[in-house]
Amino acid sequence: MTILYTAYKYGRRVANGQFSEAYENAERVWNLERALHLPPEGWVQDLLLHFEPVIRTINVYYATVHFPAMALFLVWMFWRRPGHYLWVRWVLTWLTAAALVLHLLVPLAPPRLFHTSGMMDTSMVYGPAVYGKPEADSLSNQFAAMPSLHVGWALVIAIALIVSCRSRLRWLWLLHPAITITAVVGTGHHYWMDGIVVAVFLGIILMVLAPPRRDLPAPDAARDTTRDATRERADEPAVPATAPTPAATGAPTGAGARQDLAHRDG
Repeated sequence: MTILYTAYKYGRRVANGQFSEAYENAERVWNLERALHLPPEGWVQDLLLHFEPVIRTINVYYATVHFPAMALFLVWMFWRRPGHYLWVRWVLTWLTAAALVLHLLVPLAPPRLFHTSGMMDTSMVYGPAVYGKPEADSLSNQFAAMPSLHVGWALVIAIALIVSCRSRLRWLWLLHPAITITAVVGTGHHYWMDGIVVAVFLGIILMVLAPPRRDLPAPDAARDTTRDATRERADEPAVPATAPTPAATGAPTGAGARQDLAHRDG
């Protein structure tokens, strides 16, 4: 997974510098969202800006949670849900690869760089700053907004934990992608369409790569289960033997028994 992420970051850098095309695509995405009557991204940012502690927390969430959360998630899946780990790894591989291809094909200026949106880069104003001034030779490609892997990876984490766990509280993991989409839009880094497109990609991938139903027990656990079952059978009380029938003991039956009783009485 680390190798894939490194290739993804390198691919983003290779696609950097497509300024004119990125702004043209931003105009198309903005007009498409208005045609679909999606709420302007600026509404989310204006709401967050009313509460400075909230916008600062959202900035930190955007800047620090994305990659560490995925690393911790993969380690936990490897140790606690090995039956689902391989499935998760392939889902992430295909999703990240698809995102890289779209980054190369559709460079997109984010809302904070697209003046028509009227949005600011909140990380530059309130910190922590994530990006500097967009330049063709910079280490990060600020025009790789379509689709949003922040949203995509958050959805993978939530879906995998809901599928692989049995706790009634597992649905609370949906808060992670909900907070993430709020963060990427409210900070001015992504459009709604960036999250919608990555969700469609993930849906197609999940249709092809269905999750396993449940983890198989480890060999040691299977042996312990068999040993416990054997122990339970050994502790069960013995069933009393059935009393022998007259035929089995040689006792007279039927008419012979009546004659014997008459002989004894006579």
